[in-house]
Amino acid sequence: MKLHWSPTSPFVRKVMIAAHEVGAADRLELAETFPQSVIEDVSPDNPLGMIPALITDEGEALYDSSVIVAWLNHRFGGSLLPAPGPEAWAVYRRHALGHGLIDTANARFHEHRRPPELQWPQQDAKLTKRIALAVDGLDREAEALAGPFTVAQIAAGVALSYLDLRFPGEDWRTSRPALADWHAAISERPSFAATAPPSA
Repeated sequence: MKLHWSPTSPFVRKVMIAAHEVGAADRLELAETFPQSVIEDVSPDNPLGMIPALITDEGEALYDSSVIVAWLNHRFGGSLLPAPGPEAWAVYRRHALGHGLIDTANARFHEHRRPPELQWPQQDAKLTKRIALAVDGLDREAEALAGPFTVAQIAAGVALSYLDLRFPGEDWRTSRPALADWHAAISERPSFAATAPPSA
């Protein structure tokens, strides 16, 4: 299998953690891409020109981290997705919160990369507030996140690590000790340790 990959992409990291969890990491051929060439590199396999994109052994192209994680879980018999039932909706809700935090933090990071004269302070303020509210939401879920390991823990853990990577001077931990403790513990899980970005 081939995975269009970047070492700092939180979306790629979700896929890599899942691959480690289901025992498929060594089956992946990693095709590194860079911001300057990502559209040209990836668009033959993903019309959106975005990572991650996975090419299966059968030559089928899959894209979007959530789709790829679900495929890996099914293909390799994982337990990352919950069985149908009331608890499944809570797991998917927590996954949506973590994934949404990744999206928002990524948008804020790219806003900061624009030339200063093109940056929009109101947008940065809105994204900053949305990030804080999302982290508060994860903090309220800290006890539940300590339960069985699923896609929810992958998204939440990756999201918090991505905040550390992109906004290292901003402290989300002090006022949220339960979430900070959970993140410290999950960061030591082998799948998280093996996929930590280079400067995290």
